[in-house]
Amino acid sequence: MAEESLVIVPERTAPRRLSRIASGVLRWGALLLLAAVIVIPVLYAALGGFKDNFQLSASPVALPDPWVVSNYVEVLTSESFWQQLGNSVLIAAITTALVVGFAAMAAFVFARRTFRGREVMFTIFTLGLLFPSAVAILPLFILVRSIGLLDNPLGIALPQAAFALPLTIIILRPFFQSIPAELEDAAAIDGCGSFGFFWRILLPLSRPALATVAVLAIVTSWNSFLLPLVILSDQANWTLPLGVTNFSTQYSSDTARILAYTTLSLVPALVFYLIAERQLVGGLTSGGIKG
Repeated sequence: MAEESLVIVPERTAPRRLSRIASGVLRWGALLLLAAVIVIPVLYAALGGFKDNFQLSASPVALPDPWVVSNYVEVLTSESFWQQLGNSVLIAAITTALVVGFAAMAAFVFARRTFRGREVMFTIFTLGLLFPSAVAILPLFILVRSIGLLDNPLGIALPQAAFALPLTIIILRPFFQSIPAELEDAAAIDGCGSFGFFWRILLPLSRPALATVAVLAIVTSWNSFLLPLVILSDQANWTLPLGVTNFSTQYSSDTARILAYTTLSLVPALVFYLIAERQLVGGLTSGGIKG
């Protein structure tokens, strides 16, 4: 019987092993294909910035020969680039702080407190996802102008934060609900109030979710184009998306310089992704609840 079992087990496990290998190959193939779709355009733009226009037209996919660094040097020594970069960072920071702060407090109430009309109010928040910001661009312009926030970072950050709140609350609420009620009861016994539990216990345990919504808020603010285009008329207050558009119009015949400007405008967002990924992984490993 023992010998028969030794013969049968390999016959049964071989198809399973082959299926696991096949599924692994398909999974890695799909991931590599997706990575190629994302990386190749960025790599093409980065290398294109090291070429001149003749190289781009003669050999668009070849390596630069010679390497032309003047395109990047001219952009980096441009005062307008750094000014637009600072404006984008400032608006993204304000937007993220408002979104994460207010959404965390609202999600805490919706997740940990019971009151009449709670689900109705939460449904109203979710309906905000059905209202695109582009539809409200004219009322937003009139409202921002009436309160004197044209050509002001707050005129961009406040509407962006308002439109980002529904999705952020929807993401945070289930995460807050998953934290055991026993932790809150133990904190109450130790004399910790609602705000103390929220600040000292809930938020540290929710670092993965907070990192996720922070990434979404920053990326959305960084890529915003229509709202800054309408609100910001002074070039000194322009953000990077507006600067890239103006630069591509001003130097429409100099494709290599446009690629260099576009690549440098992507660098801050890529650096933030690397930092946020580390924070996200750190929160997942240290923010778990051991029972």
